[in-house]
Amino acid sequence: MAAMDLFGRRWALRILWELRAGPLGARALLARCEGMSSSVLYQRLRELASSGLIAPSADGYELTRLGTALGHALRPLDEWAITWAQEQERNDQEPTET
Repeated sequence: MAAMDLFGRRWALRILWELRAGPLGARALLARCEGMSSSVLYQRLRELASSGLIAPSADGYELTRLGTALGHALRPLDEWAITWAQEQERNDQEPTET
């Protein structure tokens, strides 16, 4: 349940998502997460680092081995979300009967 609590915090999963391709600095993360305040960013970075999912690096922050494993674990959910989004799009394009 502690992991679900962490992932449910605003911006936590987005930060992990942005770090999936490699390290990013705080400014780059803020730019990619439009609307997130710097105070929230630094709070989430502390929480994610203390949970062992990210770590500071020479280039900013990066996923740890555990954070990378989380990405692999979430891949089926990402695939499901893509299918779901396509289904929603199809439903939105279908004419409604009146």
